[in-house]
Amino acid sequence: MRQLSPWILAARPRTLPLALASIGMGAFLAASVDAFRINVFLLSALTTVFLQVLSNLANDYGDSIHGADSAEREGPTRAVQAGYISLQTMKKAIVGFALLSFFCGIALILTALGLQLKTVLFFLSVGVMAIIAAITYTSGNKPYGYAGLGDASVLIFFGLVGVLGSFYLHTHYLDWPYLLPALSCGLFSTAVLNLNNIRDIKTDSIAGKKSIPVRIGRQRAVIYHWSLLLSGMAVSVLYVFLNFRSYTQLLFLICLPLLIKNGLAVQRKQQAKELDPYLKQMAITTLLYVLTFGLGNLLEF
Repeated sequence: MRQLSPWILAARPRTLPLALASIGMGAFLAASVDAFRINVFLLSALTTVFLQVLSNLANDYGDSIHGADSAEREGPTRAVQAGYISLQTMKKAIVGFALLSFFCGIALILTALGLQLKTVLFFLSVGVMAIIAAITYTSGNKPYGYAGLGDASVLIFFGLVGVLGSFYLHTHYLDWPYLLPALSCGLFSTAVLNLNNIRDIKTDSIAGKKSIPVRIGRQRAVIYHWSLLLSGMAVSVLYVFLNFRSYTQLLFLICLPLLIKNGLAVQRKQQAKELDPYLKQMAITTLLYVLTFGLGNLLEF
């Protein structure tokens, strides 16, 4: 168990609910049009988990070599920085999870789409881009996370690609209203990253990591955080307004107090150790939002 503990630490299990949220939203939307496929969902979930663990391992590696995970960092312990896992061993693990993500993704695409060559090639290219994005967020010579582009990447992959892509794999079609719940997942996921970056604003600034909070300052980053939370709710309400069938579709509004609690914590709490629990809270709230949104669309009375 002691040998596994550093790997569990590096894999960051508390991020997995967030990774599964977009896949869950796509599956719920597919179920609402009677197109849900359990084999597609399971393979989607497994591929997403592999990608998320890959991203976390690469982030542990990248932040250690670039200096963001230094001794002065106040957040959770990182495996490489603490010396639990060597750089060389972590590099091998990154390659391993990249391969797992790739081959699981191929299985998913072929299961969902069969031999529709053009569509298969399109989804394969998206999958390869997701793997590259997971690795290069903080790793490589020019990690895009250090340029403040992480928020855009999260919005795209945890929102648009995750939700719309998984919906298409179930249904083989898309319609523009589904863009709204996809945006909501992306916005809430971006809020998790923004909270993380607000927590680490001091050490990121020292390391030269130009996250959005580092660029705009804490006060504006708090305003940005509120805009992400409220916009995520707003586009969800708009989706219901445009596709109203039953008041159960508003079930997701029970998450609003949790989002307000998160926003107030980010606004009021200054210390990294005080903010850290709200990362997990926001990730779980996002998953709860997906569950209540999805069930609200399925249970009509």
